[in-house]
Amino acid sequence: MAKKKTKKQDWRQAVPAAMRQAAERRYGAAAPSFNYRWEHVTAVVTLAKRLAALTGADAEVVEAAAWLHDIRKEMKQAHPQEGAKFAREFLPKTDFPKKKIEAVAQAIEQHMGLWRNEPLTNLEAQVLWDADKLAKMGLTMAFHLTGWQLTGGKSATLADIIGHGREADWMLKTLASFHTKPARRAAKKRFKAYWKLWDKLEKELNGRDLG
Repeated sequence: MAKKKTKKQDWRQAVPAAMRQAAERRYGAAAPSFNYRWEHVTAVVTLAKRLAALTGADAEVVEAAAWLHDIRKEMKQAHPQEGAKFAREFLPKTDFPKKKIEAVAQAIEQHMGLWRNEPLTNLEAQVLWDADKLAKMGLTMAFHLTGWQLTGGKSATLADIIGHGREADWMLKTLASFHTKPARRAAKKRFKAYWKLWDKLEKELNGRDLG
């Protein structure tokens, strides 16, 4: 008698679910007041899918890599390699196209760093890198940072939040490191919006808007 084939999981359900579990484990709760890791990853997925459509990158590779790029964030500096290993082991359990799994893993392996001295050469890896860094700029970054500060168990006055926000001196290097034209354009706008937000908030808090 022939063995009955086990139906594989729908990857578009299984992959986000795996990331959701990882994000919840990181905070030790299913519904923390603000889950920065989940918010960041979902922002990266949205940006990566949009960039894939604008650049012609493989949409399936980009989406899966975006969901899984921080799946092993607890491994810190080694999280890209560990995340790639997870993708290689997990995706075959789903209906994700087998021939594209290695491309997902390689994109995850190469997403590390807030800036690059040498550009990536693979389009899908470029798109993931750009989406990941774009999610760390602009108003998205400002509000993610605020949520992270308020749930971090440390002092979180507005002055603390502004001070921490102004420590992002790496952004200029990031700005020069984007690969794709759409990401570069958006990054320039986000860079300006980010710093303008802190300036305006500080102006209000100091009453300088009174003239």
